[in-house]
Formats: sequence, C-alpha cells, structure tokens
Amino acid sequence: MTKADIIERVSSCCSLSKKESSDLVEGCFSLVKNCLESGEDLKISGFGKFEVKHKNPRRGRNPQTGQALEISARRILSFKPSQLLRAAVNGL
Repeated sequence: MTKADIIERVSSCCSLSKKESSDLVEGCFSLVKNCLESGEDLKISGFGKFEVKHKNPRRGRNPQTGQALEISARRILSFKPSQLLRAAVNGL
C-alpha cells in the first residue's frame, strides 16, 4: 500500500475531497515524524508502539578486508505491535 492508496481510502470512507484527504494524511505523517525526530516514543492504542532507541558506539570489522573499525553511536527506530494487531494479522 502506498501513500496514494491511503489518501484514496480516506477520501472514499470519510467523504472528503482528495485535497482534504491528502492534507489530513500528510498532517498525520508529519506529526508522527516530528514526534519521533524529537526522541519521543509514540504509542497508538490498538496498533502498537514506535520507540526511538539509542545504540552506543561499538567495534566492528569490515567483512571484506577484516579491518577493525568503530561503528558510531546512533538512534534507531523500533516498532512493537499491539496484541490486537498481532491477533488481526494472524487471523485470530
């Protein structure tokens, strides 16, 4: 499913124009993006939790050359689905 598909479905189920649906979807995505960029966790009841985790720097190696190198610290995004979403995906 693409963003265009989401806009189309919002437009059809909510009786909104394509422009209004596009603005709504873009606004939601922007809100989620800004929340996660600032390092906050985002929990959507019945859907799941997006969490920003911090990874410390660590030593690694280049698998081609075997040369040791330092992997820098970074933030990663993880998603944990809710029990309701897991049940729906598994057909329960």
